[in-house]
Amino acid sequence: MDLGIIGQAAGLFAVTNIDDILILALFFAQGAGHHGSTRRIVLGQYLGFAGILAVAVSAAFGATFLPESAIPYLGLLPLALGLKAAWQAWKNRRDGDGDDEQGQAPEGGPSPLEVAAVTFANGGDNIGVYVPVFATAGIGGMGVYAAVFLVLVAVWCFAGKFFATRPVIAKAIARWGHLLLPVVLIAIGLLILIEGGAFGL
Repeated sequence: MDLGIIGQAAGLFAVTNIDDILILALFFAQGAGHHGSTRRIVLGQYLGFAGILAVAVSAAFGATFLPESAIPYLGLLPLALGLKAAWQAWKNRRDGDGDDEQGQAPEGGPSPLEVAAVTFANGGDNIGVYVPVFATAGIGGMGVYAAVFLVLVAVWCFAGKFFATRPVIAKAIARWGHLLLPVVLIAIGLLILIEGGAFGL
């Protein structure tokens, strides 16, 4: 196996997914104390990234599932989830903190589909970068890129959980995370929509 391609794949993944660490840290903080939340977040991250890879590989082979004009509209997914998280935070604040213990069990942090939706939507720009790289790498090279990416998804999940559990960061996220998560998701959604020129923006 060519170490050069592995290094290139690792570098490409790191550059295109650096913002995912913050989002993962927020998700892990949201799921803290909920049984099975780590498994659900990791599963969601893998589902979302597998979707990105599937679209990028199919586009590299010329069988694009999503037309290029549709990619900016993926911003609607994190925007909708951000608005939902903002509504939840406002509702919890209005109801008071006394219901925390009762409300914790059913909520259980983010679901795999929520994590997958944000990961996939946030990966719209990744697809644009991966397609030409995959197209020139050939089938063997594409396999190496995909394998390295999938290994690094686990590293990213570990890093996100690591940051979310550092005392200083965990304290800040515990205090502000319920506000920060919707802000980050809404900002990502708007950025994807505006940069892609969705709705003529």
